[in-house]
Amino acid sequence: MISSMLKRFRWIISGLIALFWLSSCRPTPPPPPPRAGVVFYQWFDDGGPGEVSVQINLRTQIATIKRGSREIGWCYVATGREGHGTPTGSFTISEKVVDKISNRWGTHRDEFGEIVNPSVRFDKPVPEGAKFVPAEMPYWMRLTDKGVGMHGGKIPNPGLPASAGCIRLPNDLAPMLYEVVDIGTPVRITR
Repeated sequence: MISSMLKRFRWIISGLIALFWLSSCRPTPPPPPPRAGVVFYQWFDDGGPGEVSVQINLRTQIATIKRGSREIGWCYVATGREGHGTPTGSFTISEKVVDKISNRWGTHRDEFGEIVNPSVRFDKPVPEGAKFVPAEMPYWMRLTDKGVGMHGGKIPNPGLPASAGCIRLPNDLAPMLYEVVDIGTPVRITR
């Protein structure tokens, strides 16, 4: 009886060892594929003939860029949030500045550079110990005399307005658009 128990015990131990060995030799499953991120823009300008034009849809928060009748790119934009609407209509680019600094909008920052108020006008009272820091508006393309234009910036929630009235373009796309537009390039903004 002890002999049969020893045989059974050896079989169990051998089975556990084999199971352990086989499980350690099996390849580990591959990691899951990375989650798809938001595509903020596409650019496929061929540099061919035709004048460049820009169409911005405030409802979808998407700009479409054309050269003649050919689409050469599109992007999400962030236009004016509630109370800071982006105007609709037909405009032309009237000014281009690579390193524009806003003279109206910025942030209040404390002595350590931390943001106290994220989006304020220059004429709002500054909290004690803070200072007004003007907003950077890289690759500025002016559309109105009242300070509305297109420029590089953050698109925090694609498809939703987020600016103080300007049209923010994805930072990577802004220099490409800036290079192909001229003073007088038409920009149409619709709802």
